[in-house]
Amino acid sequence: MATVAVTTKDFEQTISDNELVFVDFWATWCGPCRAFGPVFEKASEANPDIVFAKVDIDENQELATAAGIQAVPTLMIAKKGQVIFKQAGALRASDLDDLIVQARGLDVNAQAEPSAQEPSAE
Repeated sequence: MATVAVTTKDFEQTISDNELVFVDFWATWCGPCRAFGPVFEKASEANPDIVFAKVDIDENQELATAAGIQAVPTLMIAKKGQVIFKQAGALRASDLDDLIVQARGLDVNAQAEPSAQEPSAE
C-alpha cells in the first residue's frame, strides 16, 4: 500500500480505524522531509498491512498544533488508537525498519494492565 494523504478531517478516523498507523508530518519546503519521503514511501510498499499516512503541516496547521508537532519531519506511530511513538527528524531506512518491527511487536494492552491493577487506596 502506498502512502495516503491525511487531513484534519480524517486523521482521527484513520488512527482509530486501523491497527497500526505511521504518520509522517512534513512540509514541502523542508529538505529533511524531502529526503525522508522516499524512505517512508518504500516502507509503505514493503508493509501493505500498515497504514502510512502523510500530513502536510502547512495545509493542516490545526492538526499539526493539536498533535504537538514542533519540527518536521516528525514521525508518529499509533497502535490500536494510541500514540506509541513520536520523534522529530528524518530516519534512515534501517531505523524505520527497526521501528516497524518494534511497533508490530508492542502489546498496547499489556502496557495498560499494570496501572489498572494498582492497589486501591482504601
